[in-house]
Formats: sequence, C-alpha cells, structure tokens
Amino acid sequence: MPTPASDPTGPSRRTLLVAGAGAGATAAVTVAVSATTGGTAWGATRDDAYDPLLARAAAQLTGGDFDPTDPDFAAALKTLDTQASDWWRQLDRSPGRTALWADLSPATDPGNFGQSYTRLRTLATAWATPGTSLSDSAEAADALLDALRFLHSTAYHPGRPESGNWWFWEIGAPRALMDICVLLRGLLPAGDLDAYTATVAAFCPDPDRRTTSPSLAETGANRADKAVVVALRGLLAKDPATVALARDGLSDVRDGGRNSLFQYVTSGDGFYEDGSFVQHGSVAYTGTYGSVLLGSAGQLIALLADSAWAVTDPKTSVLYEAVDRTFAPVVFDGLMMDAVRGRAISRERARDHHDGAVTLSHILQLASGAPAAYADRWRALAKGWIRRNRTTPYLGLVGIPALARAKAVLDDPAVPAGERLTGHHVFADMDRVVHRRPGWALALSLSSKRIAAYEAGNGENLHGWYTGDGMTYLYDADDLGQFGDAFWATVDPYRLPGTTVDTRARADIGSGGGTSTYRPKNAVAGGAVLAGRYGAAAMELLADGSSLRARKTWFCLDNAVVALGAGIGASDGRTVETVVENRNVYAAGPVRRLTVDGRRQPDRQGWSARFDRARWAHLEGTGGYVFPDHPGRAADLGLRALRTERVGAWRDINTGADTGGSATPVARRYLTLWLDHGVSPADSSYAYVLLPGASAGATAVWAGARPVRVVANDATVQAVEARRDGLLAAHFWGPGRAGGLTASGPGTVLVRHGHRGVSVAVADPGRTEATVTVELPFPVRKVVRADDTVTITPGRRAVVTARVGGSRGRTHAAEFA
Repeated sequence: MPTPASDPTGPSRRTLLVAGAGAGATAAVTVAVSATTGGTAWGATRDDAYDPLLARAAAQLTGGDFDPTDPDFAAALKTLDTQASDWWRQLDRSPGRTALWADLSPATDPGNFGQSYTRLRTLATAWATPGTSLSDSAEAADALLDALRFLHSTAYHPGRPESGNWWFWEIGAPRALMDICVLLRGLLPAGDLDAYTATVAAFCPDPDRRTTSPSLAETGANRADKAVVVALRGLLAKDPATVALARDGLSDVRDGGRNSLFQYVTSGDGFYEDGSFVQHGSVAYTGTYGSVLLGSAGQLIALLADSAWAVTDPKTSVLYEAVDRTFAPVVFDGLMMDAVRGRAISRERARDHHDGAVTLSHILQLASGAPAAYADRWRALAKGWIRRNRTTPYLGLVGIPALARAKAVLDDPAVPAGERLTGHHVFADMDRVVHRRPGWALALSLSSKRIAAYEAGNGENLHGWYTGDGMTYLYDADDLGQFGDAFWATVDPYRLPGTTVDTRARADIGSGGGTSTYRPKNAVAGGAVLAGRYGAAAMELLADGSSLRARKTWFCLDNAVVALGAGIGASDGRTVETVVENRNVYAAGPVRRLTVDGRRQPDRQGWSARFDRARWAHLEGTGGYVFPDHPGRAADLGLRALRTERVGAWRDINTGADTGGSATPVARRYLTLWLDHGVSPADSSYAYVLLPGASAGATAVWAGARPVRVVANDATVQAVEARRDGLLAAHFWGPGRAGGLTASGPGTVLVRHGHRGVSVAVADPGRTEATVTVELPFPVRKVVRADDTVTITPGRRAVVTARVGGSRGRTHAAEFA
C-alpha cells in the first residue's frame, strides 16, 4: 500500500486566503508556508483547473469570509472552537497510542476510526477558520498530519478487508478524510495525499456500486454521498476522469439512468412523483436519507458549477421540485416531522429541530444555483421557518457556512417571510399523511405490506415497535418543543398517540449489527385528498406478534380531525388500548390543566382516573378532545387519564456506535388519555375528535353542537358528515352504503356539495381494485372538470367511476355542476 512520508514537520504558520464566501463562488487559493516539510507540499504554487474548485470545497466547509464581530457568527465560531478545543485537549499524541481518543479505542474498529476522522475534520475546520484557538496553529497542523498517518497505518488502508458496518468504510470515513485533505491540502506531503486518495479509491472507487457487494447498485442518499467522496478524491488527485465519474454518478450514466437521482421512481429508493421519499426499499425517510441526498447532490452541483465537469442533466428539475413537493410539507416551523425520520428519532444529537435545520441549510445551498423561480420561493419559505421558531432557533443550530447563507436571506428586505403552508397531503408511496392548518399540523405514520412499520438496527430505535401503527403527531405553533424535548427517551413506547395496541411486553429490536425492517401484511394504508384541503385516511391494523386486528380511519377537516376505529378484536388474553393522546408537558413549568366534561381534574403526578361516557376533555396548551356517540359505541368503553413523570435515558433506545445516547436519566411529565377496549375484545370500536388549539369553552360548544356527525363506524364502512362544510367522507372496506353514498368496493371517498357545485375525490389505498364506482345521493347536470381516469353518468343519482388500477393509491378527482 502507499506509505505516507514518515517524518515531516508541519509548518509553523500558514495563511489561507479564500476569495469568495460561499460555495457558489469560484475562488483562488494562495498558501504561504514558512517551514519546510519532509515532503513536497501539494498544490502550494500550482494554479490550474482544480485549485478554484478545491478552494470552493474548502469554503463549503469553513464558510469563507465572515465578520467574526457579528454576534451570530461569533456564537457559531465559539461553538466550533469549544468542540474543537475539547477534542484537542483529549487527543492522544503519545508515541505508543492505540487510538486517538480514549473513548474511540481501539482505532481499528470501524465505528471508532470513522468517528476519529469526523473529529479530525472538526479540528481541521477550526484550524482553517480564522478566530478559533487552533487557527494558524503549527502545533495543531503537525498533530493533524500525524493523526492522519496513525489512522492510515493502523486502521484505514487498502490492506484491510471491510468488517462491521460497511458505511464507515465506504462513506463515513472517506468523506471525512477527503474533507480534511481539502482543508490541509497546502500542507500535505504528496506521498501522504497519494496514500489517502488511494485508500479512498479502494473503498469508494465510484458512486455506482457497493464495494463489498459489486452486484448491488447504490441508490438514493448513499449514491449522492459517494458521488461527493469521489469528486473530492478526483479534485485532490487532479484526475479529470474521476471527477467526471462522480458527476455522472448522480445521473447513473453507467447503467443508463436506472438509479439516477434525478428521476421519479415507482419502486425502491428515491423520489416519487407524489412527494414520497423512500430509502432501504421500504422506509419513509424524507427527513434523514432524503435530506442527505438533497444536501450531497446540491453540494456537488454547487461545487462543480461553471467548470468542465458542471452538472448539466436537464432532469435536475426533479431535485428542485422535491423541495416543494417532498420536503416543505413535512417541515413545520423548521422542525422535520418525526414521521419521516425513521430510526433517527432515537438519536439524542439529531432531533427534529436538528434535522429540520440541516434540511433548511440544504435548501438554501441548492437555492444558490437554482433558477430564480425556485430560489426566490425557497428563500421566502426558509425565512418564515427561521423567524417563527423561537424554541430551537435555527441560527444557534448551524455552522458558519449555513449561517452565512441564512443571514443573507434574513437581512434581505426583498425576501418576504413565507407563511405556514396549509393543505392536505397524501404520500401514498410511503404511507404518510400530513394535514396542515394555519396554526397546527397533523402527521399520520401508517404502514403496509409495501412500507415498513419501523426500521431498527445497529443499536438504533430499540423501542420503535408502534411508530408505524397509525401514530398521530400533532404539531402546534405554540408548542414546538413537543417531540424534540426528550420525547423519545421518556415517552411510554406502548402508548403512542393514535395507536391501537396489544399491551404485551416487547423485547428490544435492532440491537444487533445491520438494519432490518418490519412490514405488516395489510394492504390498506393511505387515503384521498379533496381540493387540497380535506382528507380521509385509512389503515388496516394487523398487529405484529399478536392476533389484534383493527380498522382505523382519520378524517381531516378545517379545525378538527375525527378518528374512528372498528372491528377491533384479539384473542390473546391481554388488554387492548387505543391511545388518544400522550402529551409531553415537559420537566418544569406550570401544570397544564386537564378538564373533563367541564370539571378540572387533579394536577398531581401519579393521578389517574376512568371516565365512563365522557363527552369531552381539554388539555391546556394543546386543545380539545371530543368523544361523540357513534353507531356501535360500547357502553363500557371508558376514557382513561393519567398524569405521570417518566424517567428514561437516550441510551435505552440507542446504543449505536456513532449515535448512541447518554445513559444519564432524564425526566418528563406526561398527560395520557386512552380508551380501554378490555381483555381480548371482540368487534370493539372507538370514535374521538381532535380539536387542536381549541379552548375549553370552544371544545364544550363543539361537543354540544356536533358539527361533525359519525355516520357509520363498522367493519364495512367508516364515515363522517360535516354539514356546515357540505362534506361527506367515507372509507369503504368493501361494497357498502353510508350517508347516501354507495360504493362498489373498497376505497376512500370524499364528496363536497356547495353553492359552486359538487367536488368528488376517490382513491384505492389498498391498491386491490381496477375501478371504484360511487353513486352520489344527489343529481348532477354536467361535468366541470374531471381527471382522465374518472367518468360520470349524470342523473338523479349520479354515478362516478374511477379507474384506480395501477394508480398507486393516488386520488382521482372531478367537479360537477
């Protein structure tokens, strides 16, 4: 294997001048070295096609020029310096060391050398950034060069076969190593650089294939990450073919575009036309892997812009469209919704606000080179997110490069702050539904034989059993800390909001190496959207390791969400529960009042009660809950309530090599509401209404006025009617009739009858039918607009036929007069 120079001494000082502050600038680099080295410093005097791009890559890491006296930049600089200084003090520089850091020993372990490179990158970034305690430090430069040689000779070199998690060998370590080489390129002896690029070439030769499994094509985020690694290696080695290989990897030129990142897929990993993003074949992963793809592809587009290797694929519009179609609907005031973060929900250092900030940063990076029509809209969107979130402020979460882009937007009076998005979104290809209103949003996490109920592995997401069983995430503009404030470390994992569960004890999942998923056998998961405003969703629950079965639906209206359950049965001799709410009310602060049917309930921790025939409840700071009468309501279905302080640790749910949580106990108070179906229920049901943000008085009025009526709730059809809105919504589990609607077979139907006419939406979330025929309870004279898959037979009772076969659960719509 190539051997680095054995005895160089680093420079006592260096000056790195980068012209241009952002990733989009074409920069020039001048490196002045005042001390000689044992090898020739690479690129110290050459000025060629590669140097400007390497300077640009360095600026992507450091942020380029910035004002260190600006309070925001000063804070970011302090954060970088604090972390770097801490790792600098702990760095083992002794001759006989077996690791660079005591907690990452032995260095030969893939997780340990992977994290070691990541820490060295932080040190190198601090060294290359003016204003830190390590800036221009000859001692730090010497130590960095020596540490790289240690890791190369001891742990990461072509002579070692891969073991453990492949990701550390092919993405994690090489990405960090190439970043370090970019930052230290004026200091690295040629022999060292040759050795490191040869190592990376061995483990990440191209973006197209998994090195350990050459028949496995890389897809999605992994392909994007590898493309960046290969591009940096090509620039550092001054190899035009390698840079071209990286660029072409984005479009998958090798395989004729089969795994291109710039396409809509119909199966497997990548972006779907309905806005879904899937990774690992069956996991809804917009918020992590999708964000990584957006960031890495966007970085490479920016890095290679205006060069001989510029990305010119016209289908990059898919990436641009994904910002609005895929990412924006699942970000709420800068928070990335946990429903699309997969096993990352268990990561203490990557919570919803962290992943939201990362995605926002990627969007602004992409905006730097995107067409104005896209970029202007994204900047306004980002400005609104940043300004509204004062709970976990964006400017305190990001480093200097992202901060520079954000401040440019915030300081530009020509960029308006975008309003919150509203509307209803059905992501049929990843079994997710998002309903957005001006002050709140609700996300549904469903699963089916197509999309996993959970992913766990490599020690992550050990208690994710029920996260895909219909969990409902309520996001409130006045309660942005709900899921980011140690929720996953402390919540009762058996009582996630919206789920119906068998209370059996569960063992940890995902504690071994590798990742795995659980896909249930049900077909139905998804729903329909009407006019982008109203929605209905359904899921058939076939519980994991239990005989529990249930048919669950949600009807999303302007100010309410109606949840129905029917056909609930089990025969295992255990209690079955439906969880209405499990709200994090935080470790401190005033107690949030709970009112049930007008009576305030006790505030003390440990209090619990059962309420028979409760009509409504209200939780201060969250909203109201109504329990309407409905066909099939059981007289003995009682509402249970509990106040409790739960103690847990992030280590309980994540023991990963590089993501493992702290073992320090954390405590949070919770208010839990659930419905008790009893032991081994037979054909049980439930109905409740969420009124996000409603006052206690408004909840009481709503419960009395009943503006929404439950029309049907059984194993054949579940339906509601919102008379004031002229809306009738139903999910048919088979041929049936409800509220005057008649359906030929399974499907979701919404009908709105207003002064402007009639609107109809039909979907087949089970994907089992060729057509769904719906008979309306009123006459239709003419068709105003209809999808080409919809036909109408006018008459006193008009008949609508939707050709749903092959449409992947999407909505088919029509408007009539």
